[in-house]
Amino acid sequence: MAAFSTGFIVTAAAALKAKIFGAGRWQAATLRLRSQLQASRQPLPPAPVDLTTELAALPRPVQRWLTQVLTDGQPRIAAVTVRHSGRFNTRNDGVRWRPFRSEQRVVIGRPGFLWDARISILPGLSVHVHDAYVAGRGLLHAAIGGLVKVAHEEGSGELARGELMRWAAEAAWYPTALLPGPHIAWSPIDDSAARLRVSDGPNHVSLRVQFDEHGLIQAVQADDRPRIIDGKPFPTAWRGRFWNYQRIQGMCIPLDAEATWLGPGGPLPYWRGHIEAIEYEFAS
Repeated sequence: MAAFSTGFIVTAAAALKAKIFGAGRWQAATLRLRSQLQASRQPLPPAPVDLTTELAALPRPVQRWLTQVLTDGQPRIAAVTVRHSGRFNTRNDGVRWRPFRSEQRVVIGRPGFLWDARISILPGLSVHVHDAYVAGRGLLHAAIGGLVKVAHEEGSGELARGELMRWAAEAAWYPTALLPGPHIAWSPIDDSAARLRVSDGPNHVSLRVQFDEHGLIQAVQADDRPRIIDGKPFPTAWRGRFWNYQRIQGMCIPLDAEATWLGPGGPLPYWRGHIEAIEYEFAS
C-alpha cells in the first residue's frame, strides 16, 4: 500500500507538472499569435457609418439587413473579442460531442482572427486549439494539454482560403466589417439572398448569405470550403446558421450559431456555440 501511494503521488506530481508546463507553453504561443495579429492590422477610416450613402449600391436584402442591425452614425468596429461556450464534434465520420470554451480575437481593417479554444476530452484533460487567419496565412494547431500535437497545418493556399471564409461567415458578429470597402463586395441573388465576396491579397472567397423573414442573416453557405482531413484539404459544401439575435452596443447580433459540413453522407454538424461575452473596439 505504501509503495502504491508513493507511486501514485509521483505520477500525480508529474502529471500536474506537465499540465502546468503545457498551459504555460500554450499561453506563450497564444501571445505570439496575438502579437502577429495586432501587427497585421490596417487602419480604418474614423468616419461614422452613413447608412444613406454606403448602402445605396448594395443588393436590397443586404440593405435591409444593415439598416436592421446598425444605427446610422455609429462608429465602425476595428476589433472584437468574443468568448464562446458550446460543443464540438471531434469525429470526422460520426458524432462525438465534447464541451468547449474559447476566446476569439478578430481584427477588421485587414481580415484576421485567432480562435483559442479548450475542448474537454476527459475530466481535467482538454485539447488546446488555435485556429487562425493572420496576415494572409491560415493556421490550425491542436495539442492535448497544450503539449501533445494532434494536428498542425499552416500556410497559404487552400488552408488560408478556408480561414478567410470563416472570418467572412462570422461577420454577423461584427457587421460593420461587411460595409462596402476594399475587401468587401456584394452582388444580388434574389429577394432573400445575396453573394458576399471577400478578398485579401491572393485569397478570395465567396459565400451565399441567406436572410430570414425579418431581414436578419439566417445562414451562410459555401460550395467549396476546404475541409482538412489527414492533413489534406478537400473542397466540401459547408453551412453556418445563426439565431437568437440581441441588441448589444447599438448593434443587433446573433448569440447562437452552428457550423455544418454538407458532404456526400449528409449534414455533419461539428460546432455549436453561444456567445458568453463580446467586447468591441471602435475606430477613432
